Amino acid sequence: MISEEYLYAIALRESSQIGDINFHKLVRTFGSAENAWKKAKKEYKRLEGIGSKTVADIGNENHLKFAEKELTFCEQNNIRIRIRHLNEAPTLLNECIDAPSILYQKGNIDDSIQKISIVGTRNMTSYGKQFIGDFFEATQSSQYVSVSGLALGVDKEVHEQSIQNQKPTIAVLAHGFEFLYPAKNRKLSEKILQEGGILLTEFNSRRKPDRENFIQRNRIVAGLSPATIVVETGFGGGSVSTAAFANDYNRDVFALPGKITDVHSQGCNQLILHNKATAISTIKDLISMLGFNNPKEKIAELFPYSETAIQLTGNQETIYQFIKQNPQISLDDLAQEINLPSHKILPIILELELLGKVKSFSGRQFIAI
Repeated sequence: MISEEYLYAIALRESSQIGDINFHKLVRTFGSAENAWKKAKKEYKRLEGIGSKTVADIGNENHLKFAEKELTFCEQNNIRIRIRHLNEAPTLLNECIDAPSILYQKGNIDDSIQKISIVGTRNMTSYGKQFIGDFFEATQSSQYVSVSGLALGVDKEVHEQSIQNQKPTIAVLAHGFEFLYPAKNRKLSEKILQEGGILLTEFNSRRKPDRENFIQRNRIVAGLSPATIVVETGFGGGSVSTAAFANDYNRDVFALPGKITDVHSQGCNQLILHNKATAISTIKDLISMLGFNNPKEKIAELFPYSETAIQLTGNQETIYQFIKQNPQISLDDLAQEINLPSHKILPIILELELLGKVKSFSGRQFIAI
């Protein structure tokens, strides 16, 4: 039997002006969703930064009736409701200031297993597909749960490769459970559940897959994992927003670099250029940075190179040697030492990363490899 706190939580979250941050303020101040529902309108002055207009819709009986129907829908469809203030949210996601107040979940999974979010364009190329396949093949001996958004393209490939390699996978939806978008992935969603994965959403059953929901969904994809891998994305692609959320949450972000003429790689290249992501030079390096052990050796090098074959240009050699002699030097210090502006150094560092000569870290720091 679901407690009444779930009923009031759903009703409170349905109230206009009550997003996840305001919801959290309300339950923190009043101790529970039920108390907030019953007291907030009269005692709103107890709430920091919240006025009478914000709480005006709390207590609306229509929201309570909706919540009753929602509980019935969830019970009938084996949907688990996870309430953040009852400490039911996934641990890493709970650390995010804007984490969902309520999650709806189909299926069950061990929350303690490490999660890796992998995202990218709907217009995946053979390059992106090969990378995903190689990554899963190389990590067969590692235990983790993949996270993606059930979209076509990269997301779909991630979920399918997870199933093929017997890895649980989490599909984060941008709508409620009365819908499944895109419809082409219905069979895949059923397979995810059959193979020990879950479908997860913050949206109540009636919420349709509206455009604005997808960006909102992306923060959950980023928040669930300590690391996000961006496979392919164009300028302004949805995966760029996922990377931005991951950066805001102080999580690791890795991006697969590609040709500067390839529109499906331009977003990744920009993330790397602006130090919003670490360039993936080899799958072996990526696996090591993720903390996985014993990767299969078959596909260790994504961008194989020979030390003797590479001929660096003058500026490449100067920057490489200086980074080699000064590990973890910052971009500002590097610019000062070699007397080149930072906007001219960054493209050269990207070239060195693609050549497998340099790695970048958060805070615009670099080491030679």
